[in-house]
Amino acid sequence: MNIELHNIGKRFNNDWIFRNLNLNFSNNNSYTITGSNGSGKSTLLQIILGFVLPTEGQIDYTENDNIIDTNNIFSTSSIAAPYIELIEEMTAIEFLEFHLKFKPLINTKSFEEILESVQLLKAKDKQIRFFSSGMKQRLKLAQAFFSDTNILLLDEPCSNLDQEGILLYHNLIREYTKNRLLIICSNEEQEYSFCNINYDLNILK
Repeated sequence: MNIELHNIGKRFNNDWIFRNLNLNFSNNNSYTITGSNGSGKSTLLQIILGFVLPTEGQIDYTENDNIIDTNNIFSTSSIAAPYIELIEEMTAIEFLEFHLKFKPLINTKSFEEILESVQLLKAKDKQIRFFSSGMKQRLKLAQAFFSDTNILLLDEPCSNLDQEGILLYHNLIREYTKNRLLIICSNEEQEYSFCNINYDLNILK
């Protein structure tokens, strides 16, 4: 999988968040997007995923030299981010079952095994509205990491996680990012220290 951004810009009202971004993201590499608050990190990630349209510029998605339609990029991508909402009336198991209707999960793992991997198995039948903020973040990470996708996008992935949760996050990185394109938005080094390429929006803008 290869993603190329050509002269990407995003404007809200009369204010440009960024302009003329020319970036390349290629498979089997890990990237971090850094920058001060308001520099557009989350906006850029949502543009890459197709959640948000750029004001100007073009994005090309290719796999094995074949062009992938922008409308289909969601099916090969997964994301965990603070602004992604969970369906709080569902239990953890019901949420994973619902997620499966839209995107396949890694077929070697059962729902129970996935929840055990993020230490939520004991809460599998509890409604998400009763989860702590840290438990909700673990569930977001679970649906992202265990989706059978080529692209994994993480925005501030350790939000609301305690030290045990951060260790869990690093275990997921080690075990489930092989052969995937990984892009992380963060200013916290513990969330991206393993990435091999950095794009700093403060410099690129």
